[in-house]
Amino acid sequence: TESNPLGLQPVDFIPAVPQRLTDESKDKEIAVVIAASDERLGGAIAAMNSIYSNTRSNVVFYIVTLNDTVEHLRLWLRNTALKNLRHQILSFDPRVLEGKVQVDPQKADAVKPLTFARFYLPSLVPHAEKAIYVDDDVVVQDDILELYNTPLKPGHAAAFSDDCDSTTSKVAVRGAGNQYNYIGFLDYKKETIRKLAMKANTCSFNPGVFVANLTEWKLQNITKQLEKWMALNVVEDLYSKTLAGSITTPPLLIVFYKQHSSIDPLWNVRHLG
Repeated sequence: TESNPLGLQPVDFIPAVPQRLTDESKDKEIAVVIAASDERLGGAIAAMNSIYSNTRSNVVFYIVTLNDTVEHLRLWLRNTALKNLRHQILSFDPRVLEGKVQVDPQKADAVKPLTFARFYLPSLVPHAEKAIYVDDDVVVQDDILELYNTPLKPGHAAAFSDDCDSTTSKVAVRGAGNQYNYIGFLDYKKETIRKLAMKANTCSFNPGVFVANLTEWKLQNITKQLEKWMALNVVEDLYSKTLAGSITTPPLLIVFYKQHSSIDPLWNVRHLG
């Protein structure tokens, strides 16, 4: 398959359905997107294994990685219990981020291209109406079908776990109030941020696990909106410096401000590791 304009190129596809799914092969496909970087490949494999082991649904994994990780990933999948896993490997071209991410010469390795893969979900799974995104540091302990069936309100392109509803304890960040509020991620001293009229104490959400309505995502051109705020940050430095320099969450917080549904917070319990 030819690369699309975003540089997301399908590398291979394993269509075989595990024997245990044969009777359910007509079930609707559940698309699960996960990024797999070379240095965290073990985490991604563990995450996929936990999902695969806890469901009888027709799950297909869309594994986003970089070109130099593809063979390593194939090796992991061939030599484990996941050899029958239905999956598609997608090679992400970092050049798609040019002009949208500020690279500090002193911290060139700080920018991880694959953390932005979630911004391009419709390009990763172009034929799906709905998809689940999970980070590579999760262990799933229930049937992912339940998460997939999360109802999204009309007009909402995604459902996240709001931090105010989190089952984990709140952590104060010096000089930024609560790390679970918008002020922990955005610089409210900047006029561009103030003009958005987003309350600084608004509860933030965690984008490590979420459900996306891709039809609505495309209708609202969410990817372009996210890219706009990435590019503006390069010029105006709009993000807060208090939370380990997070540059992935702020665009999502802006675009989905009071425009997202909620998943059960038990699907995104943090600070366990």
